[in-house]
Amino acid sequence: MNNDLLDFERAQELLARAADPIGRREEVSLAHAIGRVLATDLTATLDLPPADNSAMDGYAIRFADYRPDVTLPIQQRSYAGDMPAALIPGQATRLFTGSLIPEGADTIVIQENTREANGQVQILQAPKAGEFVRKRGMDTSAGQPLFSAGTLLDAAHIASLASQGLTHVQVYAPLRIGILTTGDELVPPGAERATQQIYNCNGVMLAALVQKAGAQAVHVLHARDNEPELRAAIGTMLADCDLLLSIGGVSVGEKDLVKPVLESLGGTLALWRVRMKPGKPVALAHIDGKPIVCLPGNPVSVYAVYAVLVSPLVRRMQGRTAVFPAVSAAPLRTPRPHHDKREEFLRVQWRPNPDGAPELVPYGNQDSSVISSLPWATGLARTPAGVTVNDGDIVAYYDLAHWLA
Repeated sequence: MNNDLLDFERAQELLARAADPIGRREEVSLAHAIGRVLATDLTATLDLPPADNSAMDGYAIRFADYRPDVTLPIQQRSYAGDMPAALIPGQATRLFTGSLIPEGADTIVIQENTREANGQVQILQAPKAGEFVRKRGMDTSAGQPLFSAGTLLDAAHIASLASQGLTHVQVYAPLRIGILTTGDELVPPGAERATQQIYNCNGVMLAALVQKAGAQAVHVLHARDNEPELRAAIGTMLADCDLLLSIGGVSVGEKDLVKPVLESLGGTLALWRVRMKPGKPVALAHIDGKPIVCLPGNPVSVYAVYAVLVSPLVRRMQGRTAVFPAVSAAPLRTPRPHHDKREEFLRVQWRPNPDGAPELVPYGNQDSSVISSLPWATGLARTPAGVTVNDGDIVAYYDLAHWLA
């Protein structure tokens, strides 16, 4: 094992703690709160439901009035939104789903177990006391904690907030990210391309990834391999962004100029060789308190490193409580024993086998330049360093639906 390689868990921890939450807040309407991070603890102010109501269409009675095949006069019909009169003992109130329970009633007899005729209802099947009554506060009680600061709001949270009568919430301002790609060999999509050049897919891909996580890609810049262009691009991003992500240019080649440029701007760059594949070279610097994460250049490496190393930092800076998504496990399908000196993150699909149990099926070509594997994969299977993995062995699974959210 190479002792100069940084363990994956250590690299992940160091990056996740590379910056504190940005802390800026703003108020937004619930209509614009989806995908935002709650900035304050919220407490319920209303009981839900606010009053006892019927869970079914049926008849409200006093359970004490029930006898086998009893027939009760129907005192009133009360729809959802009506305020029923108090129930007269020995009578019944016709209710519908959501109707308030009249004072004095304690049980609902569903309409399927009744027969109504001539203003009376015959109960054909014995009810249970209190059956089909939704009690006040059954869902939520006033004073009960709702959600804590750091909660990523989805439609379910918004429904709960709206049910409390809220129209606006305090959320953290969007995280502002700058993205820099480097290299003389890259040209923008749509531009004329020479034989020795390739289209730059990394910039738009990484911008899409940060936007998917709810952050803003404020700048997506490209610099050729010269110090003035790099210095200008990094300066622009430092002025406008909370986090900078650069791609390529941090190795030890003659044109790997990101490190000296960062140092000239006052940054100290820590270059790690992480025990992971793809994505061994990763670097971290800070300038003016802002983190700068340097990713390797191959598209698959960018994708994988962002997913498992950088996304926790993004979530932390956004103010989220849940920084590390869950990691599951499943058997890996491999036609031959798999072994590597580094932890390898294989692009895989999570599939059910013929018995319905999950298994992980790798993409056929795991080279870090194979972009076609990315839309195909549902996640990354992590195989341990220095250990032979055989067909059917259980390995860790990083579900991209969660790690890229």
